[in-house]
Amino acid sequence: MELSLLGWALALLAAVMVGLSKGGIPMAASISVPVLTIVMDPVAAAGLLLPVYIVADMFGLWAYRKHFDKRVLAIMIPATTIGIGIGWATAEVVPERWVTLMVGVIGAVFALNALFRHRHGARQEAKVAPGLFWGTIAGFTSFVSHSGAPPFQAYTIPLNLPKQVFAGTATVLFTYVNLAKLGPYIALGEVNWDSLGTALILAIPASASVFLGVWLVKRMPTEIFFKVVIWALLLISLKLIQQAITG
Repeated sequence: MELSLLGWALALLAAVMVGLSKGGIPMAASISVPVLTIVMDPVAAAGLLLPVYIVADMFGLWAYRKHFDKRVLAIMIPATTIGIGIGWATAEVVPERWVTLMVGVIGAVFALNALFRHRHGARQEAKVAPGLFWGTIAGFTSFVSHSGAPPFQAYTIPLNLPKQVFAGTATVLFTYVNLAKLGPYIALGEVNWDSLGTALILAIPASASVFLGVWLVKRMPTEIFFKVVIWALLLISLKLIQQAITG
């Protein structure tokens, strides 16, 4: 895959965002595909970045091997599998801008609600029905444009998980999701030999950025961490809405 100087700069930025997401800042991943759509087709951008995600996932798994919520994963992994299946089955039918708009609206509504309500400190138990709903949406939107973070956050932020558990749960879940997407992406031709070499180069800064994300999560106070998550979710969601409307 040939990229211009601007294309490489944006691809490197996207790779860093992928790494930060695997280091525990999941909303960073939502920026990666939109950044690359400046210089390439969104489908090509998603296909290019999937191997980058998978390589960075391995470092994220090691970093958060002791920090994750088993119940949340037990609920969301089957649900995201269903969502991935729906995304694969409808890949050539559903316009991507519709999915982009849906992700943006969901994220914006949730972020605004979170900003105007008091965050209680008590940890809550993950409920099955909401988890299946949001997990299915996360699997579907992740399949289409690697935008599974907003639905994931809509389900998990109200649970008041400790910040490292929140980050680790996201890392483990989306490691599974990305591996599950690989076969369908290859079948659809979105991951191919032409882009693989570029993806492996981008995996280097992405992998290094994982540890920057881990460092930030460890040192950022909990309240500030979740404020950053929610504000970033709002800004990204508004960008997705604008992108869907303007095409």
